[in-house]
Amino acid sequence: MERVAYEAPTTADTRATPNVVSIGKPPWSNTPHSGKLERMILQLGAGRGRFSEVSGIPRSMGCIGNNSFVLRREPLSPERVRELIREFKELGGKELWLTNYDRVEYLTSVAAYASEIGVPEVYAVVKLEDVESADPIEGVRFIAELEYSREGFQRLEVWDWLYGALVMVRSSKLDELTGLKTTFPGEVYVDLLFPGSARKLDFNVIEVRRILNPSVEKYHDCLAGTVAVTADGYALPCPLLRNYVVGDLKEIGLKKALRKRKLRDFWRMTKDKIGACSTCPFRYVCHDCRALEYQATGEIDGLEYCPIFL
Repeated sequence: MERVAYEAPTTADTRATPNVVSIGKPPWSNTPHSGKLERMILQLGAGRGRFSEVSGIPRSMGCIGNNSFVLRREPLSPERVRELIREFKELGGKELWLTNYDRVEYLTSVAAYASEIGVPEVYAVVKLEDVESADPIEGVRFIAELEYSREGFQRLEVWDWLYGALVMVRSSKLDELTGLKTTFPGEVYVDLLFPGSARKLDFNVIEVRRILNPSVEKYHDCLAGTVAVTADGYALPCPLLRNYVVGDLKEIGLKKALRKRKLRDFWRMTKDKIGACSTCPFRYVCHDCRALEYQATGEIDGLEYCPIFL
């Protein structure tokens, strides 16, 4: 699905509320999952984002955002990156998300390659301040990342060829964002910033992260079908679950990593398999982020941000 470049009429007010398609969860969380590979989140560098694994990444969609990580070894070579993208396509993968770059030129070159070989959906997440260095590429869906402010949205409106925006926002500004009038025509993914503890929550987690996923009883609404690849070549179930390595892609191929039981277990990690969640009447409408819980509690089945369990 290609978006036609937006052209604002000169005689009428074309402003409208943002096209918010997701709040507090990745845009694919509302779709059914089949248990097969669907997407690869490929990190291209250590990253220059505001949040780091050292100080914590309190983002509901930090998985597709630009952060800052500590690389454990030399990054993958450009040749190996291209090999992994080819293998991803051959295995039937549909969505390639490119993020966490060190140089925007490398991001755009990898995105162009993925589009050229026919990856169905190529997403390149670029920081708003770097958009001017990223020219449109046919077949590539550019997503600008920014922290919410009225001024930030005004800057966003200039780049009418962007496919979407990943907007980091604090809960106190959520209503302002969703009610804002803007001419930006792209999709908006609202990336909530969470406090370090539930004691400082000032919003209803279930309300802002509601979900109705037809496959949620069998497959995790966010993790299913996803494999993340760090810049230094480790395969993970999620970019933020750094301690859950399922394969070394400097040593093995993507196909072999996908066979790992540990990865498949994450794809099937539904609320029915999380002790305190298993009897909750809201378990199938409450999107949960295992990475946020792990960062807060050190436990993969943590419940720090559950307003019911507290």
